[in-house]
Amino acid sequence: MTTAAIRQRKASPSRVAADIRKFLKEGGSAEHASGVQWFFKEEIKSHGWYTAALRRAAVHTRRRLQGEFGLPFVIEVADKLFSGRVLEERIFAVLKLEKVTTQLGEEEFTLFESWLDRISSWADHDGLVHYLIAPMVFAEPKRLVRVFIWSRSPDGWHRRAACVALIYGTRQSKFWPKIQRLSNAMLGDEDDMVQKGLGWLLRETAKANPARTIPYLMSIRTKAPRLVLRTACETLPGHDRARILARG
Repeated sequence: MTTAAIRQRKASPSRVAADIRKFLKEGGSAEHASGVQWFFKEEIKSHGWYTAALRRAAVHTRRRLQGEFGLPFVIEVADKLFSGRVLEERIFAVLKLEKVTTQLGEEEFTLFESWLDRISSWADHDGLVHYLIAPMVFAEPKRLVRVFIWSRSPDGWHRRAACVALIYGTRQSKFWPKIQRLSNAMLGDEDDMVQKGLGWLLRETAKANPARTIPYLMSIRTKAPRLVLRTACETLPGHDRARILARG
């Protein structure tokens, strides 16, 4: 899809999004699409793209559109795509924007937050939160207020977002007091996808700073769900993992 073709079609975000949807439908792999459902509990519609190829196409498209029409146009196209029902449309929207979060502000953060209401699976959820929302939370810590609001949401995807949104920061050894507070508040969550999200956050925290994370994991080991603990311990040395997971 060239910028010349876009101009000839009197470019609008809706028309460009329609062109991208057609491109994604025609460029996928039916064989790969048939196996995608295996990874999800939810029913997923997929065109069968591999992530590396999808990222290359998304980056190429973003550069062309941004150069011709500007970043706000790119964001409008992404918003149209994230409203789609096909997995690749949503992931494409995220991958188009993952390298430009430093150019975005509160308006875009609010937009991405609204996308949480459109989530259909862990894949589009984690793409959105990990690649777009988390770097923006790290860049502007006042946005942590929203994270704790999500942690109290009746919607499990919002609660998982509260955990995943801190992963970028914990990899930079930031947010430790906030992570403890969030973890303490969410240990009773019964949603397995939330538990996996919390375990993922604690696993990355343990990788970044095991000396302070292991004592914390020991302190919660009798009340934390086993799924949280198993996930949190995945990369720890065997003797530390055994101590944390020991019963009694």
